[in-house]
Amino acid sequence: MATGSLLEAAVRVICQLCGVDLSSPFVDASLPNGERLHVAVPEVTRRYPSVNIRKFTRRIRDLSHLVEREALTAQAAEFLQLAVLAGCNILISGATHTGKTTMINALLSSVRSEERIVTVEETFELDLVARDVVALQCRQASLEGTGEITLRRLIKEALRMRPDWLVVGEVREAESLDLLIALNSGMPGMCSIHANSARDALIKLSTLPLLAGRNIDSAFVVPTVASCIDLVVHLEMTASGSRHVGEVLAPTGVVTGQVIEAATLFRRERGQLESTGSPPPRAAKFEAHGLDAARVLRRSL
Repeated sequence: MATGSLLEAAVRVICQLCGVDLSSPFVDASLPNGERLHVAVPEVTRRYPSVNIRKFTRRIRDLSHLVEREALTAQAAEFLQLAVLAGCNILISGATHTGKTTMINALLSSVRSEERIVTVEETFELDLVARDVVALQCRQASLEGTGEITLRRLIKEALRMRPDWLVVGEVREAESLDLLIALNSGMPGMCSIHANSARDALIKLSTLPLLAGRNIDSAFVVPTVASCIDLVVHLEMTASGSRHVGEVLAPTGVVTGQVIEAATLFRRERGQLESTGSPPPRAAKFEAHGLDAARVLRRSL
């Protein structure tokens, strides 16, 4: 059997295991063990199917594991743990393959055991260690064009499940508006976004909701992002392939000339993630839970 025929046969078997068919030239699904599968078949590809399987490490379960791998410092891990306990809304940013999903998994390990987490994803990727988790994923339309379930629909349904935490695996389009509206109502949440820096992430999150329609403008979106997002954790990958936190930014809630002002709490200097000593702009959120985040941030000075 020719190499191309072998590959096509393997693709059919994999897709059958995932419960999907090849009626569409693209397949986006999860394998039985949780790996992410993406397939493109001819005539979209030139000759052979293109198969991509994305595996996620299951050895990193909490922030301490990231400290062991030198992805962040013990001080930064302690601060981020306090941020989760305080119910801060956290935006995880970074380029592709920088470990955004892994960071969300690690952060959510600090959620209190009595709290319910509802996750919303295009395809299941998050693998949480928590007592009460409801995981939702999108569904593609059938051949007849019916039955599609979008991220926007799932976010609205998730809010009916009485979550203590709403987590969107990644925002790319208009679903960012639904997430912001939920966070603006006082719902703690997390999401990831592709961006080149923490400040770029805030700009992008202020732009994506405009895709929702003509009735949405930046005069509403920018102040909402500024007031909703408590922290931006930006991830980077080195030329050698190691992943680490490059910056932790805290919006102040103030907007000047359509620019969201933010304090840098941690930045990477000379290869080390260091605290700037700046207090968190929303210290009251920590203090309401009896947590002293400023003490943790000052400790290395």
